[in-house]
Amino acid sequence: MRLQDKVALITGAASGIGRETALLFAKEGASVVVADVNDAEGQETVRQIELAGGKAVYVHSDVSKAADCEHMVNTAEATFGKLNVLFNNAGIMHGDDDNAVTTEEAIWDLTMGINLKGVFFGCKYGVPALRRAGGGSIINTASFVALIGAATPQIAYTASKGGVLAMTRELAIIHARENIRVNALCPGPLRTELLMNFLNSEAKKQRRLVHIPMGRFGEAKEIAYAALYLASDESSYVTGTEFVVDGGITAAYVTPE
Repeated sequence: MRLQDKVALITGAASGIGRETALLFAKEGASVVVADVNDAEGQETVRQIELAGGKAVYVHSDVSKAADCEHMVNTAEATFGKLNVLFNNAGIMHGDDDNAVTTEEAIWDLTMGINLKGVFFGCKYGVPALRRAGGGSIINTASFVALIGAATPQIAYTASKGGVLAMTRELAIIHARENIRVNALCPGPLRTELLMNFLNSEAKKQRRLVHIPMGRFGEAKEIAYAALYLASDESSYVTGTEFVVDGGITAAYVTPE
């Protein structure tokens, strides 16, 4: 198994990419800390892992709060003895996130608090734990919109994911000699509840689909397999990357200089 004897902490693991990754990591041998604010669904993720014979524990974590992030890392070490993989995946895409003129400051602050500060807090408390374990892998969920911008306006989300990408690069450089790898996972448009709720009309969905060479939305499980590679020792020489899994959308719209 590709994650045998490893301990992984996954934020936003109650649904979408987080849940699919938690299930896959457990299947591949990892003990999983499921972190989320949705207690019922987070515990359901744990239940599914345990039914399949895996090991998992749930911890309530609002990643925009430093104390919650410290607690989730402490839970990983107290429950499973160490932390090897940190997947900073939790994020929001608010329905009132629009262009710079119409988006309210409160929506901007909420989005930044979860999507960007949440990654910072995860690393603030996760890096020392990874050091204690002798190194490991940090995976931060960014987005294809951090690379090319979004056709449907979502200014706070796009800016937050651009920040995740920049922070990932710096973290990778700073911690490279500590055997800590840091990579940004950049999914394309996915058929997840998060995006489908944002693209809440057929017209909005088609506006996204027309840009995707593969002609379909991706599935959360397809991103989970990318995360598995970055979490495993197979990616031992991979750090500081924009790991793009997007159905070809950035290839179609990014022109080399």
